[in-house]
Amino acid sequence: MDNEIQLISDGEGLAVIGNPTDVERFLASEGLLSLSKDLVLQRLGPLLRAGAGVAQAGSEIAANSGRWLKLTEESAHLYKKYGLIESKTPGISYAMVGKPGAIKSWLQIAKGPASLLTNPAILAGTAGIMAQLARQHEMSEIKSYLATIDKKVDDVLRAQKNAELGKVFGAGLDIESAMTVLDREGQVDDDTWSTVQARTHTITDALGWALGQLDALAERVESTTKIGDLAKMAKEAESHVQELLAVVARCFELQDALDVLRLQRVLDKSPDKLDGRRLALKDDRQKRRERISQKIEHLMARTDAAAGTANSNVLLHLPAHRALVGSINHVGITVDDFHRPLGIESGRHSMEATRWWDAARDPTQLKNAAAEVGRKAAIGAGGAVLGAAVTLASRAALALGERGEEE
Repeated sequence: MDNEIQLISDGEGLAVIGNPTDVERFLASEGLLSLSKDLVLQRLGPLLRAGAGVAQAGSEIAANSGRWLKLTEESAHLYKKYGLIESKTPGISYAMVGKPGAIKSWLQIAKGPASLLTNPAILAGTAGIMAQLARQHEMSEIKSYLATIDKKVDDVLRAQKNAELGKVFGAGLDIESAMTVLDREGQVDDDTWSTVQARTHTITDALGWALGQLDALAERVESTTKIGDLAKMAKEAESHVQELLAVVARCFELQDALDVLRLQRVLDKSPDKLDGRRLALKDDRQKRRERISQKIEHLMARTDAAAGTANSNVLLHLPAHRALVGSINHVGITVDDFHRPLGIESGRHSMEATRWWDAARDPTQLKNAAAEVGRKAAIGAGGAVLGAAVTLASRAALALGERGEEE
C-alpha cells in the first residue's frame, strides 16, 4: 500500500519508519517534524548480515528511512491516537498507519506481510537503536544544563584533591572520542572499546564519591542545632550542592554514552543478545536514577527539618531565619535544575520566611523565646540575656512598623 508507515515505541521514544517522503508528511501533519531526528537505521547493518532470516526485512529497511521522537506531551498522543499494541519484544509496542486512496487522514491499518514488525530480530534491533537515541537525547539535555551553571564541571573535577576523581576529565575525553568514532563509522572497533572499557570504574567511583558527599552534608545539617550555625552552613551549601550535582550530572552523561557504546558493541558482535542487554541497561539506569534521587531527597529532608527548627525560633533569630530560608530555597532551585534534564519530577515548593509579627502572635514561638532567655539566665549569661531582651524589643518595634504599613 502507498503512504504506509510503521510506528514503534519503547516507552521513551517513538520511531516512525517508511518511505522518506511519507514519514516527513506524517510527522508534518502531526506538527512534529521539527522535533524528530534521524533513526540511524544503518546501525542495523551487523544484524542484517547475521543471517538469511532477516534478508527480506533488510531489503525493506534499505528502501525506507526512519525518524525518532522523544515521548513528550506533544508526541505521546500518537500512542493513543493510532492504537499501538504490545509486541512479543518486551517493552515494545507498534502499529501500522496508512493513508489509503483519497482519504486525507492517516489511519491504523493491518500490518502487511513484508513489515519489519513481523520480524522479532529487526524489531529488537530497532528498539536497541531507539534506546541509543534516548540516551543521546538525555546527554544533550545534560550538556545544556551544565552549560548554564556558573562553574564548569571539568574545572570542579580538576580542582578536587582526590586524584581518582580528577581522572573523570580524562575518561570523558576517551568516551567522547569513542562516540565520535561511532558517529563517523557506525561501529565501535576493538581498540576503541578496549580504551573505553578501562574507564568505566572511573565514572562509577566519581559518582559514588559525589553521592557520599551529599550524604555527609545531610549529616552535618542534621547534627547542627544552633540557628546561626544552620544559616551559615546553608549558605555554604548553596555552591557546594551545585558543584556536587554538576559532578553527578557529568557522570550520568558519561554513563549514558557508555550505554550507547555498549549497545552498539553488542549489536556489532552478538546481535542475538541485543534485546537482553537493552533491558538490563534500562534497569540499571533506573536504579541509578533512584539512588541519586534518594540521596538528594535525604539532603532536602534534612534542610527542611532545619528550616522547621528556624521557623519555631523566629522571635530571637529573625535575620538567621530569613537567611536560612533563602539559602534552602536556592538549594531547592539548584536541585530542580538538576532534575529537569534527567526527567525527574519535583513537587517541591519554595518556602516563605515567617514574619516576626506573625511569630509574635504564636504561643509556641513566645514559649520558645522565653525558654531560650531563661536558659541563658540560668547559666549566668547576663549579657546574652540582656541582648536577647533588647533583640526582642527591637523586633517588636520593627513588627509594629510593618503592621502599620500593612494597615
